[in-house]
Amino acid sequence: MSFRPPVRDDLAELPGYHSPQLDVDVRLNTNESPEPPPAAFQQAIADKVAALDWHRYPDRSAAELRAKLAAHHAASAELTADNIFVANGSNEVLQTILIAWGGPGRQVLTFEPTYAMHGQIARVTGTGVIEIDRQHDFTIDADSAIAAIEQHRPIVTFLCSPNNPTGLVEPRELVERVLAAVAPFGLLVVDEAYAQFSNWSALTLFDEDAPLIVTRTFSKTWAMAAARLGYLIAPTWITERLNTAILPYHLDAVSQAAGSTALDFEDEMAARVARLVEQRGVIQNGLSDLGIEFWPSHSNFVLFRPAGDGAVVWQQLVDAGVLVRNCASWPRLEGCLRVTVGSEDENGAFLEALRAILG
Repeated sequence: MSFRPPVRDDLAELPGYHSPQLDVDVRLNTNESPEPPPAAFQQAIADKVAALDWHRYPDRSAAELRAKLAAHHAASAELTADNIFVANGSNEVLQTILIAWGGPGRQVLTFEPTYAMHGQIARVTGTGVIEIDRQHDFTIDADSAIAAIEQHRPIVTFLCSPNNPTGLVEPRELVERVLAAVAPFGLLVVDEAYAQFSNWSALTLFDEDAPLIVTRTFSKTWAMAAARLGYLIAPTWITERLNTAILPYHLDAVSQAAGSTALDFEDEMAARVARLVEQRGVIQNGLSDLGIEFWPSHSNFVLFRPAGDGAVVWQQLVDAGVLVRNCASWPRLEGCLRVTVGSEDENGAFLEALRAILG
């Protein structure tokens, strides 16, 4: 047998991040949009793809997309294209941050439970992870957060708002205090993958001198999970460093065209969000009628804890043709499941299956 060099010691036992992809009728486990983009969007993309110079590299700077994103967010902050960094999904955005600022001898701080990829990407880049527990109701105690930041002095502090998997929005006052606490030595990354469902955005705190990064994605409310497109908004002294850490021509021409075109359909996106909010209420009312514990959400998913064994309920839902996310392996989420807000028919199928399972 030939020699097989071992991977890094810290990666040898690290599990990958996986979400089951099962062949079922109703998939409500990955927070995707239940609706595709409008037909006019798809035709516009087809026209742009047909006109591509396939023998040429894509625009390395993604200039058109970044300029349109800056204009899209003009109501929240004074931005230019230089404040925008785009990549292959918000996960590559997060990875690039930690390639540039993480690594051995440095640490990030997370508030658990939260988006698992924050800690996962940190560990993959050789960065230490400090996990601080949220309170019983999954909110963050501001005084405890500040004390942890001052004690550990992390290079990056992560907040997720609305938080995945709880759906809670972090209060403005908390974000302001955390930002002030990290400013002398680190960065604050506010993950806003579900921002369009929130009642406020950390973008309103943007300042060229503040160490604040806000990350966004096209996968959720823009209904473009297949495109793998994400971006961040940050001061130029941050985006300049990120552009030295990313591979050349990392974002292909099709993804750039898709993102630029999507921004021409803001009204359709807003209407889609409104429909999802209405359907989220249907799910929460259904869970309430069944006497199931759940956490009121400000996103396109709902975290709930059915009575009995959550893993058994998850499997029974799968057997009934409905796939939700089993969150039992996440910190402090024993017995919890998370359901994505789907179409009216999908949500009805989920509630009907759950009602039958629980009797």
